[in-house]
Amino acid sequence: MNEIDIAGADLNLLKVFEALFEEGSASRAALRLNLTQSAVSAALGRLHELYGEQLFRRTGHGLAPTLLANQLKPVISEALAQVRHSLSMAAPASLAYSGRSVTIGMSDDFEIALGARLIARVAQRAPQLRLIFRQTHSQIVADALLGRSMDLAITAGGVASRLLSRDLLGEGQYACVVDGSHHPAEQTFDLHWFVRHDHLLISAGGFIGIVDEALAERGLKRRVGAATTHFAALPYLLAGSTAIATLPLHAAQAITAISHGLRLVACPFPLRRYPVELAWRNSASPDNAVLIVREAIRELVSAERYFVMD
Repeated sequence: MNEIDIAGADLNLLKVFEALFEEGSASRAALRLNLTQSAVSAALGRLHELYGEQLFRRTGHGLAPTLLANQLKPVISEALAQVRHSLSMAAPASLAYSGRSVTIGMSDDFEIALGARLIARVAQRAPQLRLIFRQTHSQIVADALLGRSMDLAITAGGVASRLLSRDLLGEGQYACVVDGSHHPAEQTFDLHWFVRHDHLLISAGGFIGIVDEALAERGLKRRVGAATTHFAALPYLLAGSTAIATLPLHAAQAITAISHGLRLVACPFPLRRYPVELAWRNSASPDNAVLIVREAIRELVSAERYFVMD
């Protein structure tokens, strides 16, 4: 890489780099930056000259970052975040976060339960600030946060890395969801009912879950007829079925609230709770935009009482 004299560098190119990296297309980056596509293409050429190497390669699906671009992304994102933070300290609240976004990692059960209310809550505090929800899970979330592809993350089971800050939001519980036409309210929802019906499992892999472990302790088994990795598919898979789905209470409440015909039923035997944590990177100079979203998440969880706090 060539040595670069910052005095002669056009730092606006860093905004173009960020847009190209995140949008993967010169045309979409142009729309985002309110520039012409030819201006973005010219800036891309200047970026290659500035760093002395190609940063993006054209593919059949747009622009793909090179190894160097992937290495540069967290450094450039941090630099731009600090600049934006300095501007937000002086800008009017309504303008301070124009063009800004905060990326939140979470599995789709949290997104279903929290997403819409979080958007509304953040909009009240910072109308120009945009939210990006990104699918994640506890095995990859630490690397995603440290690699700066996410600013915040909500996880079930917690985050193990000591390099991240964490806040316990509470403990999650479970409930059952069924099609009410096959499981009317007057039915007895006991353990016998539970084990004699087929089950729909939401799992990242395999057919054994926390429910099966709890049943095994009682010398019982259930039959899992199908499994899916997405909570969002549940209303379509359960509709018209006699199957039972056991899932986190916060997701069960959100799904049954908007899905006609589905009913929430208490689990007929106890299942262990699990910690729900909010995690973020440590920083000597916190980003106000991230702080706003972080506090909005805490307030939302507290107000809606999604999780148990002993």
